[in-house]
Amino acid sequence: MKIDGNAIRPGMVIEHKGRLLVATRIQHTQPGKGGAYLQVELKDIRDGAKLNERFRSSETVERVRLYDKEHQFLFADGDRFTFMDAETFEQVEIGRDTIGGRAAFLQDGMTVTVQSHEDEPIGVALPETVVLTVEETEAVVKGQTAASSYKPAILDNGVRVMVPPHIETGARIVVNTEDAAYRERAKD
Repeated sequence: MKIDGNAIRPGMVIEHKGRLLVATRIQHTQPGKGGAYLQVELKDIRDGAKLNERFRSSETVERVRLYDKEHQFLFADGDRFTFMDAETFEQVEIGRDTIGGRAAFLQDGMTVTVQSHEDEPIGVALPETVVLTVEETEAVVKGQTAASSYKPAILDNGVRVMVPPHIETGARIVVNTEDAAYRERAKD
């Protein structure tokens, strides 16, 4: 679907110069002379390369529709992750480079959304949060809790996060999958 160059919004996926790109930031610019344009920061979906482009309202770009489908995570084999379609039970393998650093948060049986373009998987959306167990953390030092300080902790999936001082080894916590940030103590 063709759209005007000034209709691009953050999060939109476009096809430009033979690549699938997602708009991460936009800025409308009205120079002193000449026509207005849209400065767009783009990120290649496949390899993560960044690109800055200018689009005028007279230009058209191809907007790409991604298809989201729920899948269940089955297992990992090295840098390949296998997911099963929730409706057809077909399995699809996706590489670590497509999932990125969030692969550490995949758990057996987890429901994820696989994004595809022309039957090619190009992204995996994990749940916003996961519950994990603290494997190792430092002991609380008396008086340290007066200020709002955080201490490092290693989770059962090997990811290192910063947690409040009251969190101890063995505690179950809720972690944000996007930025690996502590959210809260898990409710049992």
